Amino acid sequence: MPRMSAEDTESFLAEPHVGVIASLRRDGRPYTVPVWHLWDGTHVWISGTVSRVWCRQIMADPRVSLCVEALAPVAGHIGIDGSAEVLAPPGFDIAPMSRRLAEKYIGRHDPANAAAVDAFVANMMTEPRILIRLTPEVWRAIDMRVYRGKRADREHQARTQTLTPPE
Repeated sequence: MPRMSAEDTESFLAEPHVGVIASLRRDGRPYTVPVWHLWDGTHVWISGTVSRVWCRQIMADPRVSLCVEALAPVAGHIGIDGSAEVLAPPGFDIAPMSRRLAEKYIGRHDPANAAAVDAFVANMMTEPRILIRLTPEVWRAIDMRVYRGKRADREHQARTQTLTPPE
């Protein structure tokens, strides 16, 4: 299966694609929710609040999986399984990373959006926020621009392309 290059992986994760994080319920079933994420080259950072179900689940069991998938500008899929650490005030200053998340998704790295970022961060800080630092243990990064499916899929596609369509 075509893997994404390291450069494409970094570029893909820098885009403001929404990810889906899976946490575990007490009975072991997965619980998924869309999240903003920020890759810093070592960890994935995600912001949440102490009252959210998925955050409480991560506090109880740090095993998580994050899926990020997009069609543009690069068609790809990245899956990351790992351990999450919950960081919260007063022991950890969540403001700098929270701002970086807002700049990625609200600011889109455009200085013209600075006021919107400021307002969003100010609103975020009115809630009992936490940061989740995901340490990747397993990566799946697929470059869909070159992926052609497993051999059986490719063989099926080749057979059906040679058939004459019904009139």
